[in-house]
Amino acid sequence: MNDFDGKVAIVTGATTGIGEGIAEELCQRGATVIITGRRLASVEQTARRMDPTGQHVIPMESDVRDHLSVKALVDNTVEKFGGLHMLVNNAGITGPHNVNICNYSIDDWNDVINTDLSGTFFGLKYGIPAILRSGGGAIVNLSSSNGIVGIPGIAPYTAAKHGVLGLTRSAALEFADKGIRINAVGPGYVETPHMQALPVEAREWMASTHPMKRMATRAEVAKTVAFLLSDESSFTTGAYYAIDGGYTAQ
Repeated sequence: MNDFDGKVAIVTGATTGIGEGIAEELCQRGATVIITGRRLASVEQTARRMDPTGQHVIPMESDVRDHLSVKALVDNTVEKFGGLHMLVNNAGITGPHNVNICNYSIDDWNDVINTDLSGTFFGLKYGIPAILRSGGGAIVNLSSSNGIVGIPGIAPYTAAKHGVLGLTRSAALEFADKGIRINAVGPGYVETPHMQALPVEAREWMASTHPMKRMATRAEVAKTVAFLLSDESSFTTGAYYAIDGGYTAQ
């Protein structure tokens, strides 16, 4: 399927994990994909692995915590490739685990909120005008199962992912009649390289929290994101798609 031929996409935080899987899916469907991360060497390594030709996956350094860095990312993309049609605000961190609100440090709170929530806002702020100038397109924001439920011990992450849904819905309404669709996805636990490095007992517990008794694959998340970016979801905006094996249906 080459339904993204001629389209330019940005996927933030795509050096590994879910972002890498999304970028790979978009590339396979014909898009030119700009992948980003805070460390250019890591982004370049991922780009070479994904696309040895260097023609379809383009590495760019960007720190989503810095609005000027995000603006530069969008401006450079438009300058080099003539436009922007798709944006995936994927970059995110969970922060420390098993820490209650009273003990959570201010620095850790700021790091999670600035990355997960402000980073998504900056992507929308600078990405939407570029997509409008390119004739319209679609955006997918990465929320989480934590975006609609609470989990103790990671309050900043939970708050940020709830906030991502608020941004998604507000932006979707603001631009619904202007040619941009904006949706969010909410993965549960996903079988990423980071997860695979955890002890077997931890992975088994994570899988057991899903009614389907397994984690999602990166491909399952990526295909849902690609669907929401594609014309197959042309009447869908402001939506939240759970990819959690039934976790939030319990």
